[in-house]
Amino acid sequence: MANAASSRAFGVLQRVGRAFMLPIALLPVAGLLLGIGSSLTNPSMLSAYGLEKFLGEGTLLGSILTVLAGVGDIIFANLPILFAMGVALGMAEQEKGTATLSAAIAFFVMHKTINILLALGGKLEEGAMLEGTLANVVGIESLQMGVFGGIIVGLGVAWLHNRFYKIRLPDILSFFGGTRFIPIISTLAYIVVGVIMYFLWPYIQQLIFSAGDLVLRSGYAGTLIYGFLERLLIPFGLHHVFYLPFWQTGVGGSAIIDGTLIYGAQNIFFAELASPNTTAFSVSATRFMSGKFPLMIFGLPAAALAIYSCARPEKKKAAGSLLLSAALTAALTGITEPLEFTFLFVAPALYLIHCVLAGAAYMLMHILGVGVGMTFSGGLIDLFLFGILPGQEKTNWLMIPLVGLGYVVVYFFLFRFMIRRFNYATPGREAEGVETKLYRRADYDRRRRGGDAPAAEPSPARAASSQSALILDGLGGRDNIAGLDCCATRLRVTVLDPALVDDGLLRESGAAGVIRRGDGVQVVYGPQVAVIKSELEEHMAREGG
Repeated sequence: MANAASSRAFGVLQRVGRAFMLPIALLPVAGLLLGIGSSLTNPSMLSAYGLEKFLGEGTLLGSILTVLAGVGDIIFANLPILFAMGVALGMAEQEKGTATLSAAIAFFVMHKTINILLALGGKLEEGAMLEGTLANVVGIESLQMGVFGGIIVGLGVAWLHNRFYKIRLPDILSFFGGTRFIPIISTLAYIVVGVIMYFLWPYIQQLIFSAGDLVLRSGYAGTLIYGFLERLLIPFGLHHVFYLPFWQTGVGGSAIIDGTLIYGAQNIFFAELASPNTTAFSVSATRFMSGKFPLMIFGLPAAALAIYSCARPEKKKAAGSLLLSAALTAALTGITEPLEFTFLFVAPALYLIHCVLAGAAYMLMHILGVGVGMTFSGGLIDLFLFGILPGQEKTNWLMIPLVGLGYVVVYFFLFRFMIRRFNYATPGREAEGVETKLYRRADYDRRRRGGDAPAAEPSPARAASSQSALILDGLGGRDNIAGLDCCATRLRVTVLDPALVDDGLLRESGAAGVIRRGDGVQVVYGPQVAVIKSELEEHMAREGG
């Protein structure tokens, strides 16, 4: 029983981690725009290189770069609502658009509820609350909840959506059933959540601040543990859940930048990047990011070279092309899945060593005072934008290649020794007849499930209803449907061959009438049609494999 419960909890955490990736995927683009725009319009940088007449205020290029910086900044400024919508989208099982819209509505409702309670309690007056406890959230003066507020909304709305999106209400209220019920229940629920958060969140804030203070006081040892765990959790898909609080909340520290109190390591870095008054980036913030650069740009490519050097002569060509591509991808973009999951699949001990070296890289960057931030990749692109472009004085980026060269030596010789000493079947060393390949998460997950066993069958609760089966047969089968939608009372279908539509089967499924217009078929079911459409789409998805 305990194992089943822990397995379910683990599965939920994995889904949450994947849902986080939707808004996190915005960060590279936002960081690129903000990095280029802010760096190339910074007055001190323009003065140092004599670029005022080309990029200065009032020039065409300067104006374009200012727009880029502003666009990047607005994404970072509104991450909480983006997380609310992205998490709801990722966690919703079906009808994802409805869940996303409902999350946006719930986000506004929750913060407006908090705003009204703050006003009624006189807490919006200057000095009534401690500095940093309030924030302007999408134009609403509310409690400073950061991305935690968005995550609370996204997870809650997704739960409501998955539970109620097929609800059937009494006939008098049936128009509001199905997916139309989700924005309604989300609105009502998040009025209540807003009230609860008004009383509860100040205490949660204190816990977050205390955790942040503990992390900051942990010094270099804390940075090493952070880097070790960040890599160690990758196989389980939980690393996003782990590092997000450090990047986006008070757990990662706080700083006053241009008179504004900023929370979260990544938020601090990008606020400093956008500020013309920054003389050096805060190492206490970048300690949670800069350790990735020696790993991605130097360590993992050296590991790939070690694997190639150990390959059998007849397999070197095949292994080399795969490893070169994976090494370049890691160095340029920081995407490391092919290399890291290959370690996990063929030699877990190599991955554990990699995690230890990762923790050491984070600690070394902290000790050496490297102030280079990142979006989420830690590759050459981020190093150029957030290390080289802002300048050595602000970032101390030259320490990265210095440490990186040491990592090349350590990774190459240590991995080469381990592969040969323990005869690991790394790419190019497989048995005769075994394909030379790199492994990915899907391979690792399949092994953890127990070999090539297929996934479990869907639960009986998801079995196709007889009504959906009748409707599908009546419309001529799945392959005859070119488009499917509904209005208030009718299922609206575009079919490829109208001759295959069987009115009798459709009426047997409960339709009050069937209306044909060329290849368009309207099947009248009444106000419950939104639920019927959702069930039919699920049935079609199962039919399609």
